[in-house]
Amino acid sequence: MRIALVLEYDGSSFCGWQSQHSRDSVQDAVEAAVSAIAGGNIRVMAAGRTDAGVHAFYQVLHFDTQAQRPASAWVRGVNALLPDSIAVLWASQISDAFHARYSAIERCYRYVLLNHPVRPGLGHRNIGWFHGALDLESMRVAAQMLVGEHDFSAFRAAECQAVSPVRHLTKLDISRRGDIILFELRANAFLHHMVRNIIGCLVYVGKGKHPPAWVKVLLEGRNRAAAAPTFSATGLYLAGVRYDAKWNVPSFTDSSHEPLPAVVLPYLDGRTACG
Repeated sequence: MRIALVLEYDGSSFCGWQSQHSRDSVQDAVEAAVSAIAGGNIRVMAAGRTDAGVHAFYQVLHFDTQAQRPASAWVRGVNALLPDSIAVLWASQISDAFHARYSAIERCYRYVLLNHPVRPGLGHRNIGWFHGALDLESMRVAAQMLVGEHDFSAFRAAECQAVSPVRHLTKLDISRRGDIILFELRANAFLHHMVRNIIGCLVYVGKGKHPPAWVKVLLEGRNRAAAAPTFSATGLYLAGVRYDAKWNVPSFTDSSHEPLPAVVLPYLDGRTACG
């Protein structure tokens, strides 16, 4: 039978989602816990491979097993064996035709950026940071040039293994609450480092290093070396994965989770200096 899980995690202490020889990936931790409950070796497949230091509000995975267990065992039982930084939120038996990665219609990422002269202390593992003033309107103009189906070669990592650099970015919104700037990106799929490379370029525009039209030049030039450096992983979250309703996977848009980590809340009204 095939089981689907939805989980969340803090990626600070992991080398990323994908299993590594060091055995300190999110996948390694999840597979060890699920295998213990199943009573046999289990391999899992996730909707997206998050990088080292990247977090998830809503990651989806599936695995196959012959073990007959109630859904509660795949949630509470697995959680009892996972590190505190990973939690299963939902589990259910699902059709063998479902695939966590290939059945996904859309992925959503959010980047949480503290825009303040002083770096964060409490949130240093969970939010990105930029010290200089940022012009949101210029960033928004630049962002809209990326929406649509494009060749995103200028925004992919050199080690990206995707067959095609073409992706359909359906949404790139930027909003501000206090000292927090929130980026939300949705696409059919993302290239390796694509979100962080986009954020880096938008920050360059926001600080006035380049005009918004520079982003279009990058897109059309398809030259990664001409773009901004890859931005920090600490503020990046896999926020959701959308599937056809026929699979009955709970929609991330219906989640009761605040779309920001709790550690961000003190920054939403703006930081003040002690005096």
